[in-house]
Parts: sequence; structure tokens; C-alpha cells
Amino acid sequence: MSREHLQTLTEIRGMMERSTKFLSLSGLSGVSAGLIALAGGLVAYLQLRTGWLTLFDSGTYQRLNPLSRREVIEFLALDAVCVFVLSLLAAWFFTARKARRMGHTVWTLASRRLMWALIVPLVVGGIFCLGLVYHRLNWLVCPAMLTFYGLTLLNAQQYTYRDLEYLGLCEIALGLIALFLTGYGLLMWTIGFGVLHILYGTLMWYKYDRQTQ
Repeated sequence: MSREHLQTLTEIRGMMERSTKFLSLSGLSGVSAGLIALAGGLVAYLQLRTGWLTLFDSGTYQRLNPLSRREVIEFLALDAVCVFVLSLLAAWFFTARKARRMGHTVWTLASRRLMWALIVPLVVGGIFCLGLVYHRLNWLVCPAMLTFYGLTLLNAQQYTYRDLEYLGLCEIALGLIALFLTGYGLLMWTIGFGVLHILYGTLMWYKYDRQTQ
């Protein structure tokens, strides 16, 4: 097969891939989300002053924490919402910037499918975590968040880069570990949403984004 034919087939394959997968997802989105999550975990640690290993422990967190249970839950909920919103804004900024540089639009059929694949399991996971808090099973919230988030990424990877699958598997593994080491909840949360995102985003930037700079 001639070089011209190979180039034509490559271009056709690229067009088909762009029509079914959202390829403007920026690695810097993962890095920024990880940095924001690290900041959120540090704020929680400094504010609650109970230590990384006791905050979500089923038997000791209430005894060691000078704040009431309601105050702890309200603060952590506010902290988590701030991390989530800031991460979304950063992801939108870096992804939109990458799309402009590539000459693509952000809102396409592939991006809508990706959003739907993300929203459904995230909403289900959020309601599940609210149920845990309602039943005073606070030490299970972090494992549930990590596990549901990992399943969300596995569900979404079919509409974007396949590499997202590996991040999802790591999040699930960390969530299952946290399920049995409940006293390490805050530390596991910070590693999962902070460190893993930074590592993943850095690898994605190096692999896909350098040529668009």
C-alpha cells in the first residue's frame, strides 16, 4: 500500500475517532483538579485537627474531635463542594483552551455522551453517600466516594481517551482499601482525588497535549 493511501486511511480513522470520542480533554485539567483536591484535604486537616488517621475512624473520630458531628459534616460537605466546583471550572478552562488550539468545538455529540456517562454514576454515588451520612455511617463516605468515582471513570472512558480506565481502576482499588482501613479516610481521599489526578494529568499532558502547545 502506498504512502498516500496510508495517510488517507489515517485521516479517515482520525475523523471517525473524533466523531465518537471527545479528544479535547486536557491533561492540565487532571493536574489542576489534583492540586485543588490536595488543598481541600489540607484545609480539612488543619481545620479539624484530628490527624490523618482518625478523622473518619468509626470508633474514635467523635471522641477526638472537639467539634460536634453536625459541624464536622457541614464543614466537610462545604469543603468537598468547593473542591468539586473549582475542579469543574478548571477542567472547563483547560479543555476549552485545548479545543480552541486544535480547532475543535467543546460541545459535540461525543462530549454530550461523555457528560451523560459522568453525570449518572456521580449522581447515584452522591445520593448513596448522603444515605451513609443519614444513617451515621460517616466512616464509609470516603471509600464510597472513591469507589463510585472510579466506576464513573470506567463508564466514561469509552467516550474519550482509553487511559482514563487506568485512573478509574486505581480509584476503585484505593476505595476498596479504604473500606477496610476506615481510619485512613482523609488520607485516602487526598491521595485518590489529589495525588492520582496529578500523576494522571501529567502523563496525559506529556502523551497528548505537548504537540498542541
